[in-house]
Amino acid sequence: MPNLGHLLIVEDTPSLARTYQAHLRHEFSKITIADTGAKAIQAVEAETPSCILLDLKLPDADGLDLLDRWIDDSLKAPVVVITANGSMSVAVDAMRRGAVDFVVKPTTKDRLRVTAQNAVESFQLKKVVENYEAEIDRSDFCGIIGKSLVMQGVFKSIEAAAPSKASIFVSGETGTGKELIARAVHDLSPRRKAKFVAINCGAIPRDLIESEIFGHVKGAFTGATSDRAGAAELAEGGTLFLDEIGEMPMELQPKLLRFLQLGEYQRVGDSTVRKSNIRIVAATNRDALDAVQTGKLREDLYYRLHVIPVAIPPLRDRGADILLLAESFLARYSSEEGKSFDGFARDAEEWLVSNTWPGNVRELENLIRQVVVLNAGGEISRDQLPTHIAQSQRSAAPSIAAETDTPTPDGNYPEPDYGLEPLWMTEKKAIERAIALCRGNVVAAAKQLQINPSTIYRKKASWAES
Repeated sequence: MPNLGHLLIVEDTPSLARTYQAHLRHEFSKITIADTGAKAIQAVEAETPSCILLDLKLPDADGLDLLDRWIDDSLKAPVVVITANGSMSVAVDAMRRGAVDFVVKPTTKDRLRVTAQNAVESFQLKKVVENYEAEIDRSDFCGIIGKSLVMQGVFKSIEAAAPSKASIFVSGETGTGKELIARAVHDLSPRRKAKFVAINCGAIPRDLIESEIFGHVKGAFTGATSDRAGAAELAEGGTLFLDEIGEMPMELQPKLLRFLQLGEYQRVGDSTVRKSNIRIVAATNRDALDAVQTGKLREDLYYRLHVIPVAIPPLRDRGADILLLAESFLARYSSEEGKSFDGFARDAEEWLVSNTWPGNVRELENLIRQVVVLNAGGEISRDQLPTHIAQSQRSAAPSIAAETDTPTPDGNYPEPDYGLEPLWMTEKKAIERAIALCRGNVVAAAKQLQINPSTIYRKKASWAES
């Protein structure tokens, strides 16, 4: 038998109040009835209920006014409004003002029970999510700015993995900050007092990369005029970050695998076997498994590196982080240039959030620096932002005239592509955009969208499961 706590029924018709009480007596351990607005206010002040069943027509008050008062006072209980059959517009207005649901007179026992139970459970879930977000909210983590839930998940993975000795494999699009993640792993690990050394495998010529990693002795090759320590030696006791691991020449990968397995290496041109105690963090901006299948990355090396995977989401999926990052970059470069800016105007914020940012955080950072350099100060408007980047957020919809008249092998004509997207995706983008513009405040975003906050939490939960 469910125990949903204390129910307050605000209903001035005694027969209906008793009916609601009878329908819900098995769901709630305590039920209080108030037949006026004044009594309802007193009841809430005396003890915050678990749920309020509110009739909108009371002898001494308007139910919507009561609802507004309780919402303004941050009532810690869901409100379900009761409305007559011909007052659906009033019920919708009540939902916009903060009611979680409504029932229409006359209602059935099952409808009332399910509505009340869902209201309480959804409200409790909302509080759990809000508490969780408050607990994990770290907008700056080892120099990485990110308040979104996806980035909070990345931060938790780093915290859990940093103390271990296991190799970490970071994946993410170009410009998402993979090296920052690797540095955070190093800074939170027991190796933090030793060096962090980064090597970009895609930026070093093929004939020099072995020397860069393992070092060389004098005369090992043309230009080797002296002995030189490699990254593996320089990072002794610390962390070696191998960026773009998929670009490493195939002939060098067996040596790297041996190095990972045995902790031994040799400088180029030297027969001395050296021991090493370092941690490897590898990264790629491509599909690593695809690189394995196409023969660009050895499978055994991949699994040796891919012990603890950390996937960095693209900036377009990080919602409110876009404005957080933009404001951080604005403050940094304003200080460097000796200028004073007053943040972003609303139209500029909307543009920043709606852009797809194919270059991710690096692209955003470069754009903000450009704006700071080219403008004197004050509030940044949309007109001060570059226009050419806007093209990156547009995907041209296929023209109907471009449809092919050529049938498929089975004799059927292909379905035309109108460039449309599923309704749930449009809805998801609208909700995420609203949350971003409201700096991650779900309640404020819900108000702007004219929906209930619980709807947003429910949608976010469904996206996470899909």
